[in-house]
Amino acid sequence: MWHAPPPVVGTQLFTRLPDHFRRPGRRSAWGEANKGIPVDSFLEGPAFDDEGRLWVTDIPWGRIFRISPEGDWTLVVEYDGEPNGLAFSPAGVLHIADYRNGILRLEESPARIVPVLERRRSERFKGPNDLCFAADGTLYFTDQGQSGLHDPTGRVFRLSPDGRLECLIANAPSPNGIALTADESALVVAMTRDNRIWRVPLPAEGGTAKVHAFVTLSGGTSGPDGLAFDAADNLAIAHASLGMVWQVDPHGLPRRAFRSCTGRTTTNLAYGGPDLRSLFITESETGTILVARTDTPGRHPIAQLRKGGLS
Repeated sequence: MWHAPPPVVGTQLFTRLPDHFRRPGRRSAWGEANKGIPVDSFLEGPAFDDEGRLWVTDIPWGRIFRISPEGDWTLVVEYDGEPNGLAFSPAGVLHIADYRNGILRLEESPARIVPVLERRRSERFKGPNDLCFAADGTLYFTDQGQSGLHDPTGRVFRLSPDGRLECLIANAPSPNGIALTADESALVVAMTRDNRIWRVPLPAEGGTAKVHAFVTLSGGTSGPDGLAFDAADNLAIAHASLGMVWQVDPHGLPRRAFRSCTGRTTTNLAYGGPDLRSLFITESETGTILVARTDTPGRHPIAQLRKGGLS
């Protein structure tokens, strides 16, 4: 895909999952199916709240953590599920794409998990992976399951504020990370097993049309995972087996690359910090959060949504 190698930026360790939260040697159903070995944790779904705190999931153990700006960890909730993606609604409510249970939300004080959408036409989903919100509260999410090039039946859904559910894509080879362009005219979706990012137009009349491959990647035993736009609509792409985050401009041309300073399983990412010029990356092999400085500020998801008129 690259016409010339992009400049490579190093990362630093921001924080790591403390040892007392790790579960070495223990087997989980998710770990057996997806990794084939015991995993002491698998961090995903980074999302910042209004107070600058970073929230992450631990998929195999059904846990959601909150990390302070100083890097201190708090276990907020542990439940019978497999939480993957996280996103805050325009009202600041944390929503969860749970591989086993569908779309959920977190209610605090006391912390508890509440179902939002568990089924479609009485059938369970394949396995939701990631999600994002539009300014009016419309929710987009990927339903990845075990789909891939051998079985391109992954799906992308839109859930309207009135509860109407629409399937936008039904032939996706492993739909994973998802993000909206700033003007909300299109989605970008990471197709992990195809090593591509699809661009999914969102016509005003509904549905989609002229879906195409926006970026093609290469290499690794996995592929693109989490996605995040900055304020200039440059797209950061976490590659889940190369230990790299690629950044492309709004035309899909390479800008920069960020190299992991720990493991190779860079799964997801979010912009944060006081000036939104820090890119925080989950590295799931080592259970760490990495950080790198960027040359353009990111979008704060909640603030960006509220510019659309919600509060």
